[in-house]
Amino acid sequence: MSASPIPARARAIARLERIERDGAYADAFEGGPPASDEDAREERQASEYVAGVTRQRRWLDYLLAQFYRGDLNAMESPLRQILRIGLYDILFLHTPPHAAVNETVELAKREVRPKAGGLVNAVLRAALRARDRLPVPDTGRSARDLAIRHSHPTWMVKRWLDRYGKAETAALLAYDNARPRYALRVNTLKTTMAALGERLDVLGVEWAPSRWLDDFVTVERLQPILHAGLLADGTVAVQDEAAALVVRVLDPRPGGTVLDVAAAPGGKALYAALRMSDQGRVQAFDLHSGKANLIREAATAHGLASIEVEASDLRDLAARSDAPTGDRVLLDAPCSGLGVLAKRADLRWRRTPEEIDKLVALQDELLDAAAALVRPGGLLVYSTCTTEPEENEARVAAFLTRHADFTLERADGLVPETFITEAGTYVALPQRHATDGAFAARLRRR
Repeated sequence: MSASPIPARARAIARLERIERDGAYADAFEGGPPASDEDAREERQASEYVAGVTRQRRWLDYLLAQFYRGDLNAMESPLRQILRIGLYDILFLHTPPHAAVNETVELAKREVRPKAGGLVNAVLRAALRARDRLPVPDTGRSARDLAIRHSHPTWMVKRWLDRYGKAETAALLAYDNARPRYALRVNTLKTTMAALGERLDVLGVEWAPSRWLDDFVTVERLQPILHAGLLADGTVAVQDEAAALVVRVLDPRPGGTVLDVAAAPGGKALYAALRMSDQGRVQAFDLHSGKANLIREAATAHGLASIEVEASDLRDLAARSDAPTGDRVLLDAPCSGLGVLAKRADLRWRRTPEEIDKLVALQDELLDAAAALVRPGGLLVYSTCTTEPEENEARVAAFLTRHADFTLERADGLVPETFITEAGTYVALPQRHATDGAFAARLRRR
């Protein structure tokens, strides 16, 4: 039995409304375990609609505006969400046309009002007639046309065109819009790569060894792994390879002292402890006590005894008379997150250029605080999950201007050569490496 389309779409409408109206996150709707197989199927279908419509929203709205005889922006929001879902069904899920139209019409009648069904029927049938010759954006501005077609804000596309050129920008946009694959970090204190592979085979999960890391695998689906309890018991953890490679840049050693000073959600601190064979000390700090508790729980599940967790603002921590110091200090700074748009579909619609300007000031402030916690001869690693130079290379250059006692140290030999820039920093780019975007710089204290 297949999932009933009406309940799944109704769930999706409610979530899409919350994302647009209340600023909810697209990935923030995970509930408890499904009550039945049908409930699980409905949840998967609803999640597909939410993620897909959020990614393709600008392109869907452009097309709907061609087929709707009225002002799409003036349309009541739930009806617009229903039309987006119906068009997404037709263009991306390849639902049989008759079923896609009829089910969307019934949804409009039930969720909006009976007469709304006629409007939905007319718009979607017009879209069906044009499906093989969809209108192409032609505003006379290449950045805007590319942004509409690939459903991104124009300001993002413009800056990427300036940096990467048209072909590579199109590849980046396509990566952002593809269904994400997931990387799993293997807890080598609990299992081996071979044993995990056998377990995944039993679960019917297609997997492959990571291209970049010898203790990671990649998978297309997380649900079977989640339901088997492999995440809950700490056998594996979801962590993108780009984030894990930041820990390789940090290069934690057994017996050392590592400070992760903006640690949530905790993946890098846990991986550092694993790389240290749980020998030494990893101190994880985060501003929010709730997130700090989650890191503690994850450390317990992983069987890691070397991790200590404290809820503290980095700036307050650095000002304390008993401030801790470390051989290695990791600052994974708050950033625009433009490197993780494939997994955070909604983030592209939240960010503005003005926000980046505000983040830059915060990043400088946190870098100065983190520097105070590095022992003489020790290492500070500054990292982000963004691709933007203002938040990456420019912050490192500004930091070195302010701190003559630090020098930039190359990351050669710690990560694959393809990730090393001419300056010796680490940069992961989605369109080149098929990972999230990330940046890291090693800053050695004299």
